[in-house]
Amino acid sequence: MENSSYKRIHLIVLDSVGIGEAPDAALFNDEGADTLGHIAEKMNGLTMPNMGKMGLSNIKAIKGIEKAENPLAYYTKMQETSRGKDTMTGHWEIMGLVTSHPFKVFPDGFPELLITQLERASGRSIIGNIPASGTEILDRLGEEHMKTGALIVYTSADSVLQIAAHEDIVPIEELYRICEAARELTLVDEFKVGRVIARPFIGEPGNFKRTPNRHDYALKPFSRTVMNEMKDNGFDVIAIGKINDIYDGEGITDAVRTVSNMDGMDKLIDVVDSEFTGLSFVNLVDFDALYGHRRDPEGYGKALEEFDERIPELLSKMKEDDLLIITADHGNDPVHPGTDHTREFVPLIVYSKRFNGGGELPIRKTFADVGATIAENFKIKWQGEGTSFLENLHIKE
Repeated sequence: MENSSYKRIHLIVLDSVGIGEAPDAALFNDEGADTLGHIAEKMNGLTMPNMGKMGLSNIKAIKGIEKAENPLAYYTKMQETSRGKDTMTGHWEIMGLVTSHPFKVFPDGFPELLITQLERASGRSIIGNIPASGTEILDRLGEEHMKTGALIVYTSADSVLQIAAHEDIVPIEELYRICEAARELTLVDEFKVGRVIARPFIGEPGNFKRTPNRHDYALKPFSRTVMNEMKDNGFDVIAIGKINDIYDGEGITDAVRTVSNMDGMDKLIDVVDSEFTGLSFVNLVDFDALYGHRRDPEGYGKALEEFDERIPELLSKMKEDDLLIITADHGNDPVHPGTDHTREFVPLIVYSKRFNGGGELPIRKTFADVGATIAENFKIKWQGEGTSFLENLHIKE
């Protein structure tokens, strides 16, 4: 029987959980990348029985995860068509926007002209200006910052300009004003970054800790997304985790902050328990931020297994007219050279209690197929990218 519409769709993005090199991986120097595969090898097998039952190892054999003879979900993999492999291009494409010009990244730090302009705008000197992890840079430069009041500026493999400052040295409101100025300075094509991020911290040398007062200043999506159409048609769009920042609040009716993967799952389950009609959309960022960029396959593997343990609780809370979509936004193979994202296929797992079992879907040529499916489900006119797979999901007679 062909699928009828669902009252609610729950979309989970496992940040950076790729499933093997994309056909164009060589253009990104990512030949051989395989985030899930290499983690499973390093772990001598991943223990993810719940994702296994849904069909994860049916997409591509993953050590330790049995292939499902009778998968509970529909499964396939998706290829990105945007010219980039970062958080924003991946997420924007999921909601129907294909980015033809990638955001700038700064593997050698930011140009001297931009740093000079930022020093002038802030009235403070700048130290750092290198790619680094947030904890590492505080260990290296936090004490100097406290002595001099200089701002710590750094970047990552993503298109971001991050400004760290101790809350006792640079008051929060001042840091936010500086980041707003940085956002204005980086709107020109020469310096254009996807996000400027305020990174306040507290503590003493040797014991610094970032606070929850982080604030992201993202570029707005360059056009309307499926989320804009949903909101304008009266549906709920509940953003959990950094989704609100990634879309700069566009097309979102409610935003819920999170502090970790497991907190993200807690908040998602709270939302599933609530009454709404529309989309809940969560990003689980720890895979990427804590383990992928830090090239920690064992930590990454344990985080994947922790996520898998939460699947039964989530499925038990779902209603008959709920649809669950699990995917990713790019790869971040922790055994690949460098600390960059990797150009990979991403998994696509689609589940509902209505299904009479699952099966394989055709490989998707763009992440935008997810957005097109959501639009069709809610009977929203969508003329952007993507092809819906709603009709491929068959429910019980």
